[in-house]
Amino acid sequence: MRFLELAQVSDAVAAASARNVKIDLLATALRDLGATADERTIAAGAAHLSGELRQRTTGVGYAGLRDLPPPAAEPTLTVADVDLAFERMSALSGKGSQASRKQLVRELFGAATGPERRFLIGVLSGELRQGAQAGLLGEALARAAGLPPATIRRALLLAGDLKAVAVSALIGGAPALERYQLTVGRPLAPMLAQSAQSASEALAATGVPAAADIKIDGVRIQVHRDGADVRVFSRSLDDLTARVPGVVEAVRALPVESVVLDGEAVGVDEETGRAIPFQETSSRAARRDGVSVLRPFFFDILHLDGVDLLDEPASARWTALEQAVPPDLRVGRTILTSPEDADAAFARAVREGHEGLVIKSASAPYDVGRRGAAWVKVKPRHTLDLVVLAVEWGHGRRKGWLSNLHLGARDPETGGFVMLGKTFKGMTDAMLRWQTERLRELAVEESEWVVKVRPELVVEVAFDGVQTSPRYPGGVALRFARVLRYREDKRPEEADTIAAVRAIHRGAR
Repeated sequence: MRFLELAQVSDAVAAASARNVKIDLLATALRDLGATADERTIAAGAAHLSGELRQRTTGVGYAGLRDLPPPAAEPTLTVADVDLAFERMSALSGKGSQASRKQLVRELFGAATGPERRFLIGVLSGELRQGAQAGLLGEALARAAGLPPATIRRALLLAGDLKAVAVSALIGGAPALERYQLTVGRPLAPMLAQSAQSASEALAATGVPAAADIKIDGVRIQVHRDGADVRVFSRSLDDLTARVPGVVEAVRALPVESVVLDGEAVGVDEETGRAIPFQETSSRAARRDGVSVLRPFFFDILHLDGVDLLDEPASARWTALEQAVPPDLRVGRTILTSPEDADAAFARAVREGHEGLVIKSASAPYDVGRRGAAWVKVKPRHTLDLVVLAVEWGHGRRKGWLSNLHLGARDPETGGFVMLGKTFKGMTDAMLRWQTERLRELAVEESEWVVKVRPELVVEVAFDGVQTSPRYPGGVALRFARVLRYREDKRPEEADTIAAVRAIHRGAR
């Protein structure tokens, strides 16, 4: 399949405003990819349509896209050609790799026409932003393969890999998708929680009975044990095993043969035994020397001794968790039967210094990878996970540091982000130094006053409310926003949406 065809589809998807039109365009392209019956072409094409690479990294940044040769007059590239070029770039390392990579970039872009070059830059930079998120592509894949959307969605959630599912669906159909089952040792997308403004509101969403879990300010982990073999995965499905020996040791000591557990890892002060702040916990989890001291607290169980529990109601999973994991390794939990119970549990959690609660339906299955009403988190203040769109240079004491953040909420309809305002509040000197370095790495355009960045960095922001504002395109702005922490454990597609912001605005009026 010609690469130009993907570029043209991407342009058409970006120009379309209706969701159904976008899905039809993507379905046609996926169907054409499937007609090649070539696994490389299908996997690479599906990745490119979603604005990603099949390779995790290529080593090519904006600096590597300077001084390109003129575009080709006629299209000659195939999807497989482009993927092979990226694969060669990704494999380079060591002395001379930078020069070799630059030559490969020149060869690829020299063979690409104008529309293909624009598409290539969008994919390489992560800024394609034509509205083809994974959810949209999942629906398009279902249409292209002639399969129920639920079948594709479950395979995507269990596999955690759009590329692999696209190959299976378009070549093997439903029988090929049946192999995507829970497998001990292979991570699956974690269940997520939506937000509510109060505990009673959260309980209204989940229904009764429900459980109120203490919300721990740690690093989300998923732990798989098969015999003596224990593996620990992050929220983004990266392997953390070597970095969290304390978690491995705790799970290996459990009286089970095989288990898959969902929970949080928290740094603990060795002298006081109290949990340390999230930023330090996150830093410990990122260490690669294998000496971090993190303690696990589990709140769900997905498999136990040969039995999958994904489709069991939460109440059954909670019982299994109690049987497999001792109380000192479980998140604190209170059963709720009324709004009064919920409000009292929340007040108690805040009084005891916890981050809040996650209220969970007792009847819900484990809906991997989805953010539904079965889990609803409540915090004692308004907070949102937003994406940094740009940043302004500081002045006065902050001169020389990137300081004032431009904050954006995710817009699932367009695939882009909607600016909600700016803030320079809540930042320590250490945070200012860190964000100056990190945001310069993400810079796409720099002037004397403002640095525009790739929308990749997620920041948790607290604020007092949402107000109407004609100044910003979304018509709303945050009041007294202040930075709480950066969330490098979250991807931009996991940031809060403009719809969530507007819901807060409506609730305050």
